[in-house]
Amino acid sequence: MRERFSDGEAVPTQTVGVIGGGQLAWMMAMAAERLDLDLIVQTPSPDDPALALVDEGIFAPVADVEATRQLSDRASVITFENEFVDLEGLQVLADRGVCFRPSLASLRPLLDKYEQRQTLARLGLPTPKFGPLTTVEAIASDYGFPVVIKARRHGYDGRGTFIVKDEAQLRQLWPSWRLADLLVEEFIPFERELAVMVARGIGGKVQLYPVVETVQVDQVCRRVFAPAAIPETVVGEVEAIASTLITALDAVGIFGIELFLTANQQVLVNEIAPRTHNSGHYSLEACDISQFEMQLRAVMGQPLPPPQWLYRGAVMVNLLGFEVSESDYCQKREAISQIPGAVVRWYGKGASQPGRKLGHVTVCLTAEQWEQREAIASQIENYWYGQ
Repeated sequence: MRERFSDGEAVPTQTVGVIGGGQLAWMMAMAAERLDLDLIVQTPSPDDPALALVDEGIFAPVADVEATRQLSDRASVITFENEFVDLEGLQVLADRGVCFRPSLASLRPLLDKYEQRQTLARLGLPTPKFGPLTTVEAIASDYGFPVVIKARRHGYDGRGTFIVKDEAQLRQLWPSWRLADLLVEEFIPFERELAVMVARGIGGKVQLYPVVETVQVDQVCRRVFAPAAIPETVVGEVEAIASTLITALDAVGIFGIELFLTANQQVLVNEIAPRTHNSGHYSLEACDISQFEMQLRAVMGQPLPPPQWLYRGAVMVNLLGFEVSESDYCQKREAISQIPGAVVRWYGKGASQPGRKLGHVTVCLTAEQWEQREAIASQIENYWYGQ
């Protein structure tokens, strides 16, 4: 544990352990410095982004329970950058008194997407129709086409998700699947995709960030418009869903909740990330308290002030890999940084590949710029991907 000095006296600095060392932990480390906290990360590689900003790392896979035990010896609380963990192994540590926030009990219903859907249904929260994979005939009869097939575990950024257009394609794919690892969902022809970050503290206090609109390309988030231009009734419904969920799970920390909005203004929960989330990155520049600071405040038992807008709104654009390359794209990043108000966050990953999140750009908007938000996002993408 590092020490800081106040009036000549050494004062211990509190330490947070983080399972995962990617860009989310990297941005969490920025918030930790502001709160005078130390971070120690458990991550597989010394080249992972967070290692550029933290003093110490334990180099091991995120599901390595022995490494997490070592992490617990050096940190007063452990939180998560991702959900690819060994819950059963971690439970042994929790039973010995290791403090995880969110708790393992609050994570358990969420990590398997079929169980996540069951949890939402049990809480009376709206979701697409879903079920286990049974037979081709049953899926064709009960869901029709197109239909969505998802991996129950370890799917993200479109990985492990199949949108099947007809019965012939379903029959073609069927032999390659292990049915117990998948679930089926109805295809939702949504009007918009929405997301919201919701935090909850140790005492049960809930804080919500603005509801945002996300734009996906190939099932990977490409743009975020904050706040979403939606009716207040929809905002209220989304906020109620988020508050109900995080409270019912007795979770401490921050969750990202993704939702569909249909043409008839029906809100349906798509997926839940029990951690900071890509859809909340705009908060680094546009709010007085970022989602990363809010997570740390929650898990350390600090007060959770309501996040305040510093601008009329913001556009966030992900810089996704579009080729296999070792380039750091300095010229493209420099061009983007010249857009008025643009802040480029470059994650420092060593290699690019299609779809990989290499960085993001946030442009904070005045009231006059708000109507130009889509044009600004297109300008960023033209610089990054080319015309």
